[in-house]
Amino acid sequence: MTEKTERPLRLEGVTHRFGRVTALDDVSLGIDDGELVTLLGPSGCGKTTLLRIIAGFMRPTEGRVVLQGRDVTRVPPHKRPVNMVFQRSTLFPHLDVFENVAFGLRIAGVPRDETRSRVEEALALVRLEGYGPRRSDELSGGQMQRVSLARALVNRPKVLLLDEPLSALDLKIRLEMEVELRRVHRETGATFVYVTHDQREALALSDRIVVLDQGRIEQAGTPDEIYRAPASPFAARFVGDANVISVEVVRVEGGHASVTIAGRELAVPCADGTLAGAAWLVLRPEVVRLAAGDGGAMRGVVRDLAFRGAGYSYRVEVTGLPEPVKAEMPAELGAPFGVGSEVSVSWDLNACGLLPREA
Repeated sequence: MTEKTERPLRLEGVTHRFGRVTALDDVSLGIDDGELVTLLGPSGCGKTTLLRIIAGFMRPTEGRVVLQGRDVTRVPPHKRPVNMVFQRSTLFPHLDVFENVAFGLRIAGVPRDETRSRVEEALALVRLEGYGPRRSDELSGGQMQRVSLARALVNRPKVLLLDEPLSALDLKIRLEMEVELRRVHRETGATFVYVTHDQREALALSDRIVVLDQGRIEQAGTPDEIYRAPASPFAARFVGDANVISVEVVRVEGGHASVTIAGRELAVPCADGTLAGAAWLVLRPEVVRLAAGDGGAMRGVVRDLAFRGAGYSYRVEVTGLPEPVKAEMPAELGAPFGVGSEVSVSWDLNACGLLPREA
């Protein structure tokens, strides 16, 4: 995958190996000034390794890191205009909040008056005005992460790297911190590179998402593009937990493909260049509808049911399909179908897509 060469932060052909294990495989990526780009993928996909290479904590086996036109692949971390916020706050317990935030400025020899004004500015940015005298053991988990963010921002880095900074927080605080991160990103105009395995978090925060799997980029695009037009079965399943169903394309005409699924033939929209043969049908759970009775739709049996607050999540066994069909139904549609219920399964044919299936 190639990116525009003029982008100020570029990764060019980055490969990294731990012994015989390839953690990153020829990754090329460009990031614009002021972007919030999220590296999204499962544990072990290489996203944190890539972040550490950008930070300078690791040197890639192959490839290079270019920052503002300068090759920084061999430049040590403290000489790069980047800072990092880690998964868990790394505050010095013997220092108060002010001195924790001021630590990097003290090391850099910034004058006392400028240090005070910049620390106060950074604390105001993360909405912790007046917290300077407090010790770290007097802070909540969310407040500690805000201090960590202030400490990273006070040095005014060109690029801020965030390695799953919200994963150790409870859901309520995570949602609050997401709002704060978006605001801080807007107000600072800095480039943020964010790592997470939480697709909901990635969709909520990002200008652009880079989906990684097994050390390779599966897809890069806006949250809307990633969600609505996944480029691979992995991206479809990982972002939004889509149904990815094996089908056969019988014929293609007029922007639609006739496909066979569970013994039925359906016409679905398709991209230019779609060919007859094996394919994947991508179907988001929220567009699947369940109903009592037949109505000419496919028949299935509810095998699992979970309440999700705003609605119900189902897994329905459909004759002729190797995996259950996942469905999300709003609670206002009425009482849920119980496990073991026979239902009809249907969906809007214009709300699904096709991906080619390799032999």
